[in-house]
Amino acid sequence: MSITSWCLTAGFAWLVALGFPFAIAIGLAMTAALVLADIEPAFLAQAVISGAQQYSLLAIPLFMLAGELMTAGGLSQRLVDFASTLVRHRTGGLAMVAVLAALVFSAISGSAPATTAAIGAILIPAMARAGYSPAFAASIAVSAGVLGPLIPPSIAFIIWGIIAEQSISRLFLSGIVPGITLALGLLVICWVHAKRNNVPRLPRASMAETWRAFHEGKWALASPLVVLGGIYGGIVTPTEAAAVSCIYALLIGLFVERKLRPAQLPAIFAQAMRTSGIVCAIIAVSSGFGILVAQEQIALHFAQWMAQSIEQKWLALAALNIAFFLLAAVMDEIAIMVILGPMLIAIATRFGVDPVHFGAIIVTNVSIGMAAPPIGYCLFIGMAISKLSLGQISRAIWPQILLMLAVLFLTTYVPSFALLLQPR
Repeated sequence: MSITSWCLTAGFAWLVALGFPFAIAIGLAMTAALVLADIEPAFLAQAVISGAQQYSLLAIPLFMLAGELMTAGGLSQRLVDFASTLVRHRTGGLAMVAVLAALVFSAISGSAPATTAAIGAILIPAMARAGYSPAFAASIAVSAGVLGPLIPPSIAFIIWGIIAEQSISRLFLSGIVPGITLALGLLVICWVHAKRNNVPRLPRASMAETWRAFHEGKWALASPLVVLGGIYGGIVTPTEAAAVSCIYALLIGLFVERKLRPAQLPAIFAQAMRTSGIVCAIIAVSSGFGILVAQEQIALHFAQWMAQSIEQKWLALAALNIAFFLLAAVMDEIAIMVILGPMLIAIATRFGVDPVHFGAIIVTNVSIGMAAPPIGYCLFIGMAISKLSLGQISRAIWPQILLMLAVLFLTTYVPSFALLLQPR
């Protein structure tokens, strides 16, 4: 490899190991590579500006803002209340409420951390009071949060669609079956845990109570229909749908639920900006990184090496999944997608993997990484809400991790599992 390639690979890895933030590590590695390759340093500024000016990127801060507005406006509580009337009387019912509420909230926010925070803040304390172990309560909220990247509209699919230059709407569809399958598996885990630990059932909701919860939660339940109906009805693009979601959440929170106050808005906007700023900074800087990686043909050389070393498609996909899972346990998932994207796409092309199917594999991996010890984002949110240690939640979450790996196996080796809803 050339000295430029070493800067982009080993140099970047060394900076990350030293604890540099990913965006800064990418920028420094790029700067060193530019100097050594005698390329005009202004290329870095041009690449960052170009990477930040992608229209689809607007959807990321907008969906994050929509999730914040939904939570502050009380719509997440409405979802929990309605789901509770449906399943709370069953064995494991309150834990099932977390899964069902997360399933709907995922279709609003598109974010695993936002889903975990919104549902976990309400249900982790409630489950602990109802007789569930605090560690299991936190682990099920963390696991339910993983539905965020799988159920459309998904921020992870938006990012991958930009990287791979694929239809974001088609990528959204590829996550629905894996996401619903994961949700059903989590419901089974809730039932088994409650049965083994003799968690008492809650009283069944009356028809009047169920109707009242539905009536009060109708605006929250309508939000996914507005967003997804607009996208698949051809009325709005995913980015425009994100803007519609924000306006919807703002109007409902201010004028219908009336739990959102104008004085809260600056803090809500600032929180959404902080979270999305980190994501967008990594993507912006990485666009130049990707250009240099392509120029040095690092992805092509790696794909060729892998093709020579591994001939079977199934074995290549297994190797990618194992590598992705290990990386996701110690590295930011979005950074993995952005930095390794060109290499991953080259490998998928070499082995003839459908690009939409491959996107589903990548995002399912990313979703698992959000809950996988030791640095899954959702784990830290669960720790903050439950006041438990990483070790306590990690020991409780292993059945859910095994379930996620089973869903990943189906997504990887049964293409129709992910592509079932694709238009013919």
